[in-house]
Amino acid sequence: MKYRLVVNVIGFILFLLSVSMIFSAGWSLYFKTDANFQRDFMAIIKSVLITFSSGVILFFGTYQKKKEKLSVRDGFAIVTLGWILMTFYSALPFYFSDMGSYTDCFFEAMSGLTTTGASILNNIESLSHGILFWRSFTHFIGGMGIIVFSIAILPLLGVGGMQLYKAEVAGPTADKLTPRIRQTAKYLWLIYLGLILSMTLILYIEGKILDIKKLDFFHSICHAFGTIGTAGFSTFNASIAAFESSVVTWTFIIFMFLSATNFTLHFVFLTRGSFDYLKNSEFKIYIKLIFFVAFFFFVGILNIDLIDSATNQKINLYEKLESAFFYSVSFISTTGFTFTNYMEWNEASLIVIFILLFLGGCAGSTTGGIKLVRTLLLFKYIRSTIKKIIHPNGVYPIKIGNKEISSDIIQSVLGFYFIYIIIFIFLSIIISLTSSTDFISSLAVSASTIGNIGPGIGIIGPLGNWSEFTDLTKWILSFSMLLGRLEIFTVIILFSKTYWKR
Repeated sequence: MKYRLVVNVIGFILFLLSVSMIFSAGWSLYFKTDANFQRDFMAIIKSVLITFSSGVILFFGTYQKKKEKLSVRDGFAIVTLGWILMTFYSALPFYFSDMGSYTDCFFEAMSGLTTTGASILNNIESLSHGILFWRSFTHFIGGMGIIVFSIAILPLLGVGGMQLYKAEVAGPTADKLTPRIRQTAKYLWLIYLGLILSMTLILYIEGKILDIKKLDFFHSICHAFGTIGTAGFSTFNASIAAFESSVVTWTFIIFMFLSATNFTLHFVFLTRGSFDYLKNSEFKIYIKLIFFVAFFFFVGILNIDLIDSATNQKINLYEKLESAFFYSVSFISTTGFTFTNYMEWNEASLIVIFILLFLGGCAGSTTGGIKLVRTLLLFKYIRSTIKKIIHPNGVYPIKIGNKEISSDIIQSVLGFYFIYIIIFIFLSIIISLTSSTDFISSLAVSASTIGNIGPGIGIIGPLGNWSEFTDLTKWILSFSMLLGRLEIFTVIILFSKTYWKR
């Protein structure tokens, strides 16, 4: 492994991170009437200076004129170590603004960057606008990944970026959209930014037309970061329910849906005008699953008297349908926004919610979880195996669409599933041992963090909070979130003896 080059690239990433913090300082200055403006503004400035200095030292301290190419091994180290260091420095604005202990701040930063959306905060609205913006902006950074952004820049420095792309986008469909990796990164970010700007504008207009004072430009863009990054941090304690608007709720549903769709399909549609969505097997499963789960939720809560927390009135039939669709998309997309207290639903619905903590959206999107294409391949493999048992001489290739899937990919999917479940079980046990949570909550917490979802069932339901966990548990959960965000292999490969052998 080229240690000097690895440190050099990480230094560059920290430099980019320090630049991104400046936006939060700008918002802090704009809202200088905030109660803790001076403290929080200086907290951001100190964080910028520390992160910038660290990045400059690492970059120029390891700089060399002779250009080297990154290997795949280097890419794994940069992504994993880079993500950990980004979290370390991203926690500084929270820490300097007295949000809590450094453990709490690190947890919040990791949750933001990994787009998990789990929070230790009991009163989100007490935060100043500068800190609130940085909290939401971590979703922006982690959603598409600052690593993916950097690979567009690295070739300019004489460093290849494909190895970083392979490590960052570790799923079964880490294919380039274009022959050049820089172009791939550019198109990914343009689609990502386009969705964020579109949602921000729509929310802002809805806020003006519907006279929703809480939906100004600041809160619109913060919620766009959380939606398109499939993350779930809100700037309000009540999350989406704070807006009290059905129109706004459906806007969130639509953009959560788009964000959990494979970005390759968006790219093909925007560049070639080809509507290939319904030709894609994973997308078709995605659509069917959303409607099936929504229907299941709706039937499940049809005869249950539910109370709207904002109005203290019974939820009518339409509101139940809206709630069913909202949570179907929210959980499948791993966004994790909350709308109503789904813990009041029947047990069958809660079981389905628990299952959804694992699935995730489409590969090639900003979602967490296992990804639907892996589950699709698993079921196709099981069906093929059953057929082969019945007809030993038959040949039953596994296909997605018209494309035959290689045995290497099948083995990779099976291995991923096996390791994912093993880690889930192990984490559940560790959480039970290091905290006072009940068994069901431990399972939900484990599934929620490794799936990068945020809310779950039990103590981490829509009215729950993550602050009650011990410091040790929070560090374990932070590691779990990192595992989920980088799809396990990128992280655990660093613990392999083979990896460190020359």
